[in-house]
Amino acid sequence: MQASPETFQFLAERLSQTLNPQTGKQAEQELAKAEAQINFPVLLLKLIETASADQTVRLVGSIYFKNYVKRRWEQSDNATDGVAAADRSAIKAHIVSLMMVVPPAVQTQLGEAVAIIADADFPNSWTGLIPELLSRISPVDHAGNIGLLQIAHSTFKRYRAAVRSNALFTEIKFVIDQFAPAFLELVKTVDAAITASAADPQTLQPMFQEMSLLTRIFYDLNFQELPEWFEDNQEAFMSVFRKYLTYQNAALQSDDDAEIGPIERLQTAICEVLDLYAKKYEDDFVSLRQCVDIIWHLMISAGSQPKFDLLVSKAIGFLTTVVQSSRNRDIFANADTLKAVCEQVVLPNMTLRESDEELFEDDPIEYIRRDLEGSDTDTRRRAASDLVRGLLEHFAKEVTEIFSVYVSHNLQTYEKNQGANWKAKDTALYLITSLSARSTTLQAGVTKVNEFIEVLPVFTQHVLPELQFAAEGSAHPIIKVDAIKFLMVFRSQLTKEQLNTVFPFLLNHLASSNYVVYTYAAVCIERILATKMANGAMQFHETDIAAVAHPILNHLFNLIEKNSTSPAKLAENDYLMKAAMRIIIVAKQELEPVAVELVGRLTIVIEVISRNPSNPKFNHYTFEALAALIRFICARKPALVNDFEPLLFPPLLSIITQQIAEFTPYSLQILAQMLDFHSGGQIPQYYQNMLHDLVMPPLWQANGNIPALIKLLQSYFSQSPMTFAEPKLLEPVLGVVHKLISSRATDHYGFDLLSTVFEYLPMTALETYLKKIFILLLTRLTQAKTPKFTRGLLNFTSFLFLLKKDGLTADVIVKTYDTIQATPLFCNLLDVLIPELEIMLTPRERKSNIVGLSNLLAQSSIMRTNTYLRYWVPLLQGLIKLCDTPAAQTKNRSEEEELYTFEIDDEGYQASFSKLMVVAQKPRDLTAGIPDAKSYLASSVETTIKADPRIKELILPQIFNKLREYLNNSVPAPLR
Repeated sequence: MQASPETFQFLAERLSQTLNPQTGKQAEQELAKAEAQINFPVLLLKLIETASADQTVRLVGSIYFKNYVKRRWEQSDNATDGVAAADRSAIKAHIVSLMMVVPPAVQTQLGEAVAIIADADFPNSWTGLIPELLSRISPVDHAGNIGLLQIAHSTFKRYRAAVRSNALFTEIKFVIDQFAPAFLELVKTVDAAITASAADPQTLQPMFQEMSLLTRIFYDLNFQELPEWFEDNQEAFMSVFRKYLTYQNAALQSDDDAEIGPIERLQTAICEVLDLYAKKYEDDFVSLRQCVDIIWHLMISAGSQPKFDLLVSKAIGFLTTVVQSSRNRDIFANADTLKAVCEQVVLPNMTLRESDEELFEDDPIEYIRRDLEGSDTDTRRRAASDLVRGLLEHFAKEVTEIFSVYVSHNLQTYEKNQGANWKAKDTALYLITSLSARSTTLQAGVTKVNEFIEVLPVFTQHVLPELQFAAEGSAHPIIKVDAIKFLMVFRSQLTKEQLNTVFPFLLNHLASSNYVVYTYAAVCIERILATKMANGAMQFHETDIAAVAHPILNHLFNLIEKNSTSPAKLAENDYLMKAAMRIIIVAKQELEPVAVELVGRLTIVIEVISRNPSNPKFNHYTFEALAALIRFICARKPALVNDFEPLLFPPLLSIITQQIAEFTPYSLQILAQMLDFHSGGQIPQYYQNMLHDLVMPPLWQANGNIPALIKLLQSYFSQSPMTFAEPKLLEPVLGVVHKLISSRATDHYGFDLLSTVFEYLPMTALETYLKKIFILLLTRLTQAKTPKFTRGLLNFTSFLFLLKKDGLTADVIVKTYDTIQATPLFCNLLDVLIPELEIMLTPRERKSNIVGLSNLLAQSSIMRTNTYLRYWVPLLQGLIKLCDTPAAQTKNRSEEEELYTFEIDDEGYQASFSKLMVVAQKPRDLTAGIPDAKSYLASSVETTIKADPRIKELILPQIFNKLREYLNNSVPAPLR
């Protein structure tokens, strides 16, 4: 791509068009074609750098560049490099200077791109980064330093989430050796400059931003462990940090009560550093107690305005860390100190604030997410609640007594005038929850309660009445939410009978006109149904909710469909769809009378959201709910699939035809699931019509489609294998195998599909291709061998020896390999596969390898020829070693547990496969009729010796003893 005015105009226009729904898709496609050209990312950065360019275009360009780097920068072992070498060098040479001149919003996006590049290249392939940063940092150009420090922070912040390793510590030491001395000098320089410029707010603004970045970099470099250099220079940093915790300057105070100011931003970053040191380096934190005093005064002097919220929450977080440590117990052991913490820190910050009410009214979904998903961790209220739990560690009785007075007072205040004093009850319930919940889990809610508080009387006297009253008008909506949340949190403290009685009340609150109230009702229903009993079994089953399942689902779908005109709005509330999914999973066949209706309603939802996929969680729960209906209803009545398909085929085929990337894997899985319920060995015509497209390259280009496509093809094979016997279908399938096997990223899927081909097709259809298939496998083995591929080849080879079909014997397999070249090639393959038996295999892999390779030993006459006889005993020894190696310790989760406990991470749409957990995926086990693999091996050797006594002379006595042990320890059972 050439640098020219036309090129820059093209980029600017297409980037701008991506913001318009009417032109967005076309613009993205054109940009995708352009980004494959050399010099594209360099020209994109130059456009971003151009100060005269439209500011929106510059920002969109920076976002596109970040995503470009995310997609293409990491180099795959066996794939074409997504970024040309010249472009890689140019980007790294240009991006440091670029960060110094772009606006803050663009800096943020480029900083994320730098983090991705650094994660892949720094320090080994970007050795000049730190020297370049240091060479450009200026003692006077504080605004210019911000971009440089943003790069440093973007590069080093990945240490916070990195897995501890020697390589990581080596890299951090490398950074500290190069960066730390100049870093400390810059901290001192900026500190002095702030002091000298105290009366000039314009000059101070970038200095405080710079100091905030320096503080975050300090956190980055100290996160994993306390480096010796920082330990030696701890006081030099801490003296600066303490100074700014008490710093005041009226010139920097924000007039906007909601906008955090530069001083508060810096103090917040310092509180995070102090919290880190208190958590991880308490023994070495010399000034900890001095910092406690400073933080205490900072908290009680901070105003109630929203701009102080983050600072106060981080300060309380530091105090919580300190109070939880037994080493610091004496700081808080005094009764007056405890009372002061409770009254001056906890209570003022636990009261519902005006900003919380505004969020409840104006942005209910954000209010819900903050509360339920922990995104309120930086709020005053959550920080105060955490401090209460911290105090309970060492002062449970004392703290409970102090707060009980305030709880009683607030509840009495509420009863005097419920309309005017509803906030008093809100505070009381929140405080009771904080005091009572000593340990919680997502699956069970509270699992351990405070021994000094009785939860059940609180529920009976103060919570249950709120649930029993009408959903509208009887209390403030926030009190309704508090009551529902209390029930949800303490559900494990209630009996199943008590929980059964609340379903009608929750159903009543689903009819509330308040968004937050009905959403909490849905969440509470979902969480109750997902609750386990003490023995680990699920508490609720289909008969428990048979009477309420359909009414609840009807309410939920009515709420979801209220916004059916807007895809984004309809998909906004994933809690409603998750509740619907959970009810369908629990109710199972009880929903058969209304199954077609529910499939129809889900179909409408899918049609709407496929126009503009926006909420990954909502979308996933929608398809899980659909898959659950198909699975459980058709398990009892398979013929109902014929009623589902006319509803589902149009939207699913539309998704596949339009290549809607987010939904195509789901659609393919649903089609496979429905096809599996057909019987009679015939593929319905509408499935036949789409089969040709399924084996063509376009659908296989997206890696996220591959597992679903394979599952669908496996369903086709199982229904009518001879459909694929014709070359016009078989050859495209084998072409797909070739593509998958050739890539290190997808070779395991290639083995899955190849195994399906061999399992279902007769050798009369495959014999023409057998040699070519083996050549493909050997070519990949010799040219791009990886541990994953070798393991896959071992499993596939053993799988072939397990198959019992005409024309595919052990000797046919060995002979085919040996005809590839003049010298026997299967010998070379054994040289590779036998050592692989020492790796940690799954129980299923262990058994199939032992049985499959036992068949090779016992059934192959070629293995007893002079050429192969030398491999006989080493293979036997490898199998014995595999038999005696302890299996990998993995916790096998029951199918029921998988269905009830899975959660979806909201990470946005990824290229990875989105597996539907509800879709049953149980591959056929060719060793199912063999109860014990060890005895099978021993019996196979015994059979072989009878056929060829020479084998006995090769086996050492200790091996015979081991084989006898296998036979003696086995449980007699007929083999088949």
